[in-house]
Amino acid sequence: MTYNDLKKNIKRNKDKEYGESLNIAVLGDTATQFISTAIEGMGFEYGLRANVYDAEYDSINTEILDPSSGLFAEKRDYTVIYMSAEKLCEHYQDTPVSERRNFAVNTAARIEGYWKKLIDTGSRIIQFNFNKLDTGVFGNFALKEESSFEYQLIKANMLLSELAVKYKNAFIIDIDAIKSRLGEDAFCDRKFYFQARMSMSFEAIVEAVKQLYDIMLALKGRLRKCLILDLDNTLWGGVIGDDGLKGIEIGELGAGRAYTDLQRWCLELEKRGVLLAVCSKNDEDTAKEPFLKHPDMVLHLEDFAVFVANWEDKAANIRYIQKTLNIGMDSLVFVDDNPFERNLVKELIPEITVPELPEDASEYLSYLQSLHLFETVSFSEEDHKRTEQYRTEAQRKNAQEVFSNIDDYLKSLEMTAVAKPFDEFHFPRIAELSQRSNQFNLRTIRYSEEDIKRIAGSDGYLTLYFTLKDKFGDYGLVSAVIIEKRAENEGFIDTWFMSCRVLKRGCEEFIINSVVEEAKNAGIGRLTGQYIPTAKNKMVADIYEKMGFTPLQDGLFTLEVNTYTPHICHIERSLI
Repeated sequence: MTYNDLKKNIKRNKDKEYGESLNIAVLGDTATQFISTAIEGMGFEYGLRANVYDAEYDSINTEILDPSSGLFAEKRDYTVIYMSAEKLCEHYQDTPVSERRNFAVNTAARIEGYWKKLIDTGSRIIQFNFNKLDTGVFGNFALKEESSFEYQLIKANMLLSELAVKYKNAFIIDIDAIKSRLGEDAFCDRKFYFQARMSMSFEAIVEAVKQLYDIMLALKGRLRKCLILDLDNTLWGGVIGDDGLKGIEIGELGAGRAYTDLQRWCLELEKRGVLLAVCSKNDEDTAKEPFLKHPDMVLHLEDFAVFVANWEDKAANIRYIQKTLNIGMDSLVFVDDNPFERNLVKELIPEITVPELPEDASEYLSYLQSLHLFETVSFSEEDHKRTEQYRTEAQRKNAQEVFSNIDDYLKSLEMTAVAKPFDEFHFPRIAELSQRSNQFNLRTIRYSEEDIKRIAGSDGYLTLYFTLKDKFGDYGLVSAVIIEKRAENEGFIDTWFMSCRVLKRGCEEFIINSVVEEAKNAGIGRLTGQYIPTAKNKMVADIYEKMGFTPLQDGLFTLEVNTYTPHICHIERSLI
C-alpha cells in the first residue's frame, strides 16, 4: 500500500456510503497535510470513513488553548499529535544552556497540558513520540551529558510513556521504531524537509498511519486473539516425520536459532494473552514428539489452547479451531511456510490473516514483528491465564457428554459467581473486555480504563462486574454491566457485554437477576435496555426478550423492576 494508493482510495470512495465513521483531528508542528490525507485514504481499507480535520501548520498551541478554534468545532473521536524531532531540536537550541537539563521535563509538562484539555473534551489522544536525531555536537558523549539534545530527547520519550500510563485515553506511536526499520534515508528526505517542512517520507507516513489504525481498531474491538502455527519448517527446520527427533533444526543445530527465537516470540505472545494453536498435516503422536522430548524446544504442549495434527485440509482444521475457541474468524492469524497451504486458507477463509512469510527462515521473526499483528490497548493480570482457561473449557465439554440433560450438567459444575460494583483492581480487565467483546455486546460501546474509572466514580451510574468459578477452574471476570440513572426512577442499561466462554451456563440469567436486584436497591423502578445491531452481535438480538423485557421501538426493551420474577439458574452468589 503506497501513499498514491491511499489518495486513489479517497477519489474512488468519496461518494460512497459508509455505515461507520471516525472524527479525527490532526495537529502538528510541521507539515501534516500528507498525514491527514493518508489517514482518510487508509480508513477505506478498513471499511471506515475518516472525517479528518487538518489544523494549520504549527498551530498546536493555538488549536488546543483557544476554545473557539476549529479543533473544538466538533467532538473528535481522536486527536492525533505529531511533534517532530527537528522542531524539538529547534526549541532546544533556543533554550538557554543553563536551562537545558530541564528541557525534557518542560517538554513533557507542555504535552501533558495539551492532553488534559483534550481528554476533557472526550477525545482520545494518539501522540507520536520523537525519533532519534543525532546533532553531532557531543558525539557519543551525548549519552552521558544531561544537557545534550540526544540525552533530553531520550528522556522526553521516556516521560511521554510515563504520561501515557497515567492518562489511559492517551496512546503512543513509536516513530523511532519505524525509522529504525526503514532506515535514515527512507524515513526522511532532507531536501523535502527543508523545502516543505515534511519530516517523514511518504513511505514512513503510510507505515505510521497503519500503526495509527492498529491502535484505533484495537480500541474498536478489532483484535487478533489467536496465532495458529504450522510445525514442519515453521516452528522447526525440517520434517519431523522424515528427519526424526534428532534431525530437525532447533536450538544450535543448523538454522535452529531462527526457529528458537520465533518460538520465544510466540511464548511471549502467549504470556500476554494471545492464544496459540497448532494446525499441522501430520500424525498427532509424531507432531507432539518434539514438544515432549526435544530438549531445545521453547514451546510445550501446555502452551497451546488447541492442538490439531491430522491429514485433513488446513482450512477445515482452522474452522475446527475457531469453533472450539468460539472467537471470530477475523481474530485468527495463520502462519505456515508453505505457499500452497497459505493460498488455500486465504481462498477458503478470506477473513483470516495469513502473512506471506519470507523464503528464508532467518527472516520469519523480524517480518512477523514488523506487521504489528497483535496490537493491543490494554493488558491485565488475567491475560496470561487465558490459554489455561481455554484448555479447561475443553475439560468441561468432555464432562458434558456424560449427562443426559443440561440441568444436571450445570448443577454438577458447582458454579459460584461474584457480582460487585466496579473497583480499581478490576478497571483494566473491564476495559479490556469492553474492547475485546464483539458477539455478546448489546451496544458495542468501547471503554478505555480511564472511561471505566470515570464511570465508577460517578453518582450517575450503577456498575456491576461478574466473575465465575466452577469445579474445573476460575473463568475470572466474565461480564460487566453499566446502568445510567435517568429521571423518574428509570435506569438505562448503557452497556452489557459478556465473554462468550460462559454462554449457556446460566450466566445471562444470573446477571439479569443481579442487575434487577441492584436497581431495586437503588430505587429504580424501570429498566430500559437497547440492542444496537452490528455484523457480529446477532446472537444477542433477542436476549432482552428472553430475559423478560418487553420490546419497544428502535431496538429498545423495558422491564418493570418491582414485578420481576427472578430466573432460575444453577449459580450461587459468592460474597468473596
